[in-house]
Amino acid sequence: MGRSFADKLARRQLYSHVPESEDGVPLPDHLAAHFSRFDRAGWIRAIEAGLVTVNDRPARADMTVKRHDRVGYYPPETPEPDAELHYDVVFEDADFLVIDKPGNLCMHPTGPFFRHTLWHLAGSRYGELRFVHRLDRETSGLVVAARTRRAAAAMDNGNTPVHKEYLALVTGDFRGRVHAEGFLVHERGSAVRKKKRFVFAGTPEADAARLDPASETAVTDLIGESHVPPDMTLVRAVLGTGRQHQVRATLRSLGFPLAGDKLYGPDERLFLKIASGELSADDLAKLRFRRQALHAAVLEFRHPFTGELLRFESPFPHAEFGF
Repeated sequence: MGRSFADKLARRQLYSHVPESEDGVPLPDHLAAHFSRFDRAGWIRAIEAGLVTVNDRPARADMTVKRHDRVGYYPPETPEPDAELHYDVVFEDADFLVIDKPGNLCMHPTGPFFRHTLWHLAGSRYGELRFVHRLDRETSGLVVAARTRRAAAAMDNGNTPVHKEYLALVTGDFRGRVHAEGFLVHERGSAVRKKKRFVFAGTPEADAARLDPASETAVTDLIGESHVPPDMTLVRAVLGTGRQHQVRATLRSLGFPLAGDKLYGPDERLFLKIASGELSADDLAKLRFRRQALHAAVLEFRHPFTGELLRFESPFPHAEFGF
């Protein structure tokens, strides 16, 4: 018996799945090992207060967990940071929504964000949605959401590819067209674990990446569209693959970092300052913009049930970036 969607909207739940190595472990010990919020005694109090579930049923402090159990915890509600809570629906039928997302809105609950997410806002209006792909919190533009399990499965089976194009405002004079085919690899020496670096195919580093199971193939066509005074370029990125941070990491490796990018921009330490709220006026001046200047401008896919070719375009938010 799973949680209803209404309950998911009403109360945030953090959860873990019990690994085989913890089969038979006391529930408070499992919680203390996986969540740093409380020590063992604190978790016993949380269980007794009715804040913990096992397989969506109320838990007891004297329980032991079994492998594959789903252990859930309802944290107390706290004020959420500000976000842009307006979004536009540009297409709607019984199977899908196409949404134009603003540039300061998480798609899914993460960190301090729960109600201030596209998942919660759109879910409260349309019911449970399954997003076909994701955009970073600071990336604006088009995203597809499936309204049914059947529609989500149809988009996930590999037979319904989604063509995507982004518009990126970069630092530097980007001219012509670059076909960037290669690999995304972990950025060695970075303090941020998820940071990646793009390496071109046919290089010794790419040959090593080919043997690394953690590397990912990445293909992006980059076209310089217009010069933006004094020293920036609007670049169109046409995706051949859809990897996390693909456009941002590729542009940085080519020497054209995305304007406003705290991770792939002038100094990754700015990314580390976000959580502690330590970004200064000087930091913002280095970034030039409060958010990364990346916009999902084009989505195209064939409707898996009607066969209709659907294409959607969203203009780059020029006014937001002052040009």
